Amino acid sequence: MCALLCIWLTWYLEMMELDIGDATQVYIAFLVYLDLMESKSWHEVNCVGIPELQLICLVGTEIEGEGLQTVVPTPISASLSHNRIREILKASRKLQGDPDSPMSFTLAIVESDSTIVYYKLTDGFMLPEPQTISLRR
Repeated sequence: MCALLCIWLTWYLEMMELDIGDATQVYIAFLVYLDLMESKSWHEVNCVGIPELQLICLVGTEIEGEGLQTVVPTPISASLSHNRIREILKASRKLQGDPDSPMSFTLAIVESDSTIVYYKLTDGFMLPEPQTISLRR
């Protein structure tokens, strides 16, 4: 347990050292990091700062061996304009390292009680994954 706490503390301190945003943004990014690693079992999640957007992002893989995904932690109180979303989409493509991949990122909205809701945002419409479509009768 102590080793796990040391790892978490190291991650929190690394996020603070990015010197992006305020303590609230770092705390929210840390909550999302813990959720991705401990609850959702993501792989190789790294914290990346985007200074020009004053944004902390998490980049990792949901399923081992698949491509990188960008997760943008944000408080429920935040407001995002279309221009801001477009800037994040462009930055996300750079972080994922594949200029041919469609622009997308996952918005992790954190409520005051630490509940996290995830929304995937893309440049245009995307068809849902076949396994997520439920048939209604």
